[in-house]
Amino acid sequence: MTPSAPARPRPFGRALCAMITPFTADGALDPEAAAAHAAALVAGGCDGLVLSGTTGESPTTSDAEKAELLRAVREAVGPDVPLVAGVGTSDTQHTIGLARQAEQAGADGLLVVTPYYSRPPQAAVEAHFRRVADAAGLPVMLYDIPGRTGTRIEPETMLRLAEHPRIVAVKDCSQDLPAATRVIAAGGLAYYSGCEELNLPLYAVGGAGYVSTVANVVPGRMRAVLDAFDAGDTAGAARLNARLAPLTALMMASGLPGTVTAKALLAAGPVREPLQPAGREASDGLRAAYEELLAPA
Repeated sequence: MTPSAPARPRPFGRALCAMITPFTADGALDPEAAAAHAAALVAGGCDGLVLSGTTGESPTTSDAEKAELLRAVREAVGPDVPLVAGVGTSDTQHTIGLARQAEQAGADGLLVVTPYYSRPPQAAVEAHFRRVADAAGLPVMLYDIPGRTGTRIEPETMLRLAEHPRIVAVKDCSQDLPAATRVIAAGGLAYYSGCEELNLPLYAVGGAGYVSTVANVVPGRMRAVLDAFDAGDTAGAARLNARLAPLTALMMASGLPGTVTAKALLAAGPVREPLQPAGREASDGLRAAYEELLAPA
């Protein structure tokens, strides 16, 4: 008998894509391309989409562009696909404004990153998240990515924030498996992997799923790992995960941001400065790894 998947909170589904933001050749937002890409991701196996996150180039898109992107994607995927809007900034008041804007534009949830650069202490981090959660009526996913923000959300802070009725999830890019296991075991927060190399380990200890940049390129292959694990085929899940590893390493750990590598593979328009497009050598390597992944095993 195939064992059933463990019960775990999944407020936005299991397989989420941290979606790129397509631009036209002259660098303007391309809502039509965004809508088409979003629809393809859902058809390819994504349960939900995260817009205007790190991969979505949120630091270089305007508030108005964020709202336009959200409206275009909502129209493309319909009312039943969870859309989580990245609204985090280094300014609490600005973040609150973006949260309210996202709610009005049709988001189902908010991705809120730790305030960056100012490196606030944990009490201030906690107060920031509570203020944002109080200001809008949508569920909040905390975004812990200390390599970019300079500040962790410590496990004790997460556990206190889990008491807030609208703080329901975490996107974890801390790469701290013991700390993640502790928070997962305590319950109260749906724990999503934000680092592809930890998707399967975090899922195995009770995580909710993933928010993946690589899913922009191979959404079905990413989802298949979780499907195999839920079917009780842990060895198969490990094999599928291992096949993804070379492409994941090139996209996420080659020295280029995932936005750059995803757009190189998708030919999804330029990136905005200060980012630069992938060079010929990097693009050729990415294409070779992608084609090898898709080749018959």
